Amino acid sequence: MKSIKKLFYLRNFRKMFLVALIFVLPLYFLDADEAEPHEEAAPAGASGFFSRLSWFVEGSIMFFPVDNGLESDPMPILPSLGLGASHSVTNIFRLDLTLDVYSTLYGYSASLGRPVPLAIENAWSRVTGFVLGFQAAGYFNLTQNLTLRAYTGLAVDFRLILSRSNLWDEEMEEANWHTRSLRSYFWSQGRWLLPVAGLGLDYTLETGLRVGLGFRVWMPAYRLWTGEDLPAVEGWRFGPGIRLTFR
Repeated sequence: MKSIKKLFYLRNFRKMFLVALIFVLPLYFLDADEAEPHEEAAPAGASGFFSRLSWFVEGSIMFFPVDNGLESDPMPILPSLGLGASHSVTNIFRLDLTLDVYSTLYGYSASLGRPVPLAIENAWSRVTGFVLGFQAAGYFNLTQNLTLRAYTGLAVDFRLILSRSNLWDEEMEEANWHTRSLRSYFWSQGRWLLPVAGLGLDYTLETGLRVGLGFRVWMPAYRLWTGEDLPAVEGWRFGPGIRLTFR
């Protein structure tokens, strides 16, 4: 059984890796030889690509709205930590790569035929998501210190799904059933693919550090082709956040 599980994950992570590679590869073919007018020239020997990169960390609150009646607990509201890099293509246009991490508890509803969020006293499995996003972004200077950013792109949710470890032995069989069902649902029919869009405002401090606020929406693209009869809010995610940019 363990070998079958490993093979299942290897096959799916291989697919996810290829998708992520498609996201990242365009960065390496950008023309990064000319510095932007407002940027200082890179030191001698520095790579043009890396001289156009900025780095940021981000803290968000993710909202996962649900409409499951009595089959689930209220919607998860989760803290999320993230980091990313932004590559300047022109004075306005940039390419952003982000990674956000969240964790929550789930069970599988046989009557609804889909995962449902559960409180700790009812949950069978823990889902930890690593959300890798690639966005095209526009950065617009509103004032000397204030910048508006607007972006859209694709995100991939790499979900690590494990049975809870602090259960009684007699509960583990049912917990493993929930975990297998969650894996089958989340990793099938492209449910890991989430288009994303967002807006943000960044304020540049005298030190060059930028402090920003933002809001992102992740959209359940899989609903277009799975044919499931789902509540209107199912699969959507919303996330206000704070960003610190170091270059």
